[in-house]
Amino acid sequence: MKISRRSFGAIAAALSLPTFAAARPHSPRPMKKLIKPPRLRQGDTVGLIAPGGYTSDRSIEKAVRNIEALGFRVKQGAYLREVFGNYAGSSEQRLADLHAMFADPKVKAIWPIRGGSGCISLLAGLDYDLIRRNPKVLIGYSDITALHLAIYKQTGLVTFHGPVASSTMTPYSTQHMMAVLTEPQASYTIPMSSENAERAPSEPHFGVHTFTHGVATGPLMGGNLSLVAALAGTPYAADIRDSILFLEEVNEAPYRIDRWMTQLDLAGGFRNAAALVVGICENCGPEHEDISLTLERTLGLHLHPLTIPAVSGYSIGHIRNQFTLPMGIQARIDTRAQTITLLESAVT
Repeated sequence: MKISRRSFGAIAAALSLPTFAAARPHSPRPMKKLIKPPRLRQGDTVGLIAPGGYTSDRSIEKAVRNIEALGFRVKQGAYLREVFGNYAGSSEQRLADLHAMFADPKVKAIWPIRGGSGCISLLAGLDYDLIRRNPKVLIGYSDITALHLAIYKQTGLVTFHGPVASSTMTPYSTQHMMAVLTEPQASYTIPMSSENAERAPSEPHFGVHTFTHGVATGPLMGGNLSLVAALAGTPYAADIRDSILFLEEVNEAPYRIDRWMTQLDLAGGFRNAAALVVGICENCGPEHEDISLTLERTLGLHLHPLTIPAVSGYSIGHIRNQFTLPMGIQARIDTRAQTITLLESAVT
């Protein structure tokens, strides 16, 4: 069949434009019964632990200042300063601190000081019954993703993908974190960071790119890409089906991003999600001497073919201005408004 130049041009133009999400034929999975932690109040005690990478006195001092500036008290983990290779103590020591914070009725929230690596080695040893009996806020990102996914999968507890305790807090990140943790609201809309948008002209990965426009509703699920991919096929894997799947990464070459995205797609099928949101992947471009796809083209390989809402550049990730997402909470994404709206409170 011959195709005229005009027809070919129309087809090519259609392929290059953002598409619109189409309805998916499968029936939705049953909603998981959630356990919501009590809201935080001024004067509450926050447990400071290091379940992943080792930390320093300087970071501990910064984390304590952050917590106290928000109006909370600090309880430091017994093994907070331990060092075991690049981990913050042995698996047994890091588990002991995590369990002690969940068991202490005076501790109302648990805030890891950093991510790093090592949280995945704790999952088989976690006391999920203890966690289920003592629901409380757990917040962090990066390597803390392993704890979020495992705890949600095994207990149904809502945990929070947001800043770690040693993060450099900004008005934007503080506002949205505190709104989610301290103010039970039936609906809360999170806009993108204007400061991130201002960086987009010189740093393209800070810009929002829409591959498929649409509005979608589902439970929030995801976190750091390498951890979400590492847990695929395990008892702690992310529930991708019908979820608003969010992913972010830092300091990784595009070929690794491609590998992990491919692994997740093979394991769970991105098409089975309600929407796919990629955050700001900082420092994930190729090295100058490498022959490589760009980050943008790499993401396009996975997001462009989707018929569900698919976007990149949202204010999630290893960045100063990040919003806090409660794992498992029903939410709605609107790609034209560039917002994520929580459709229920995340705390009681």
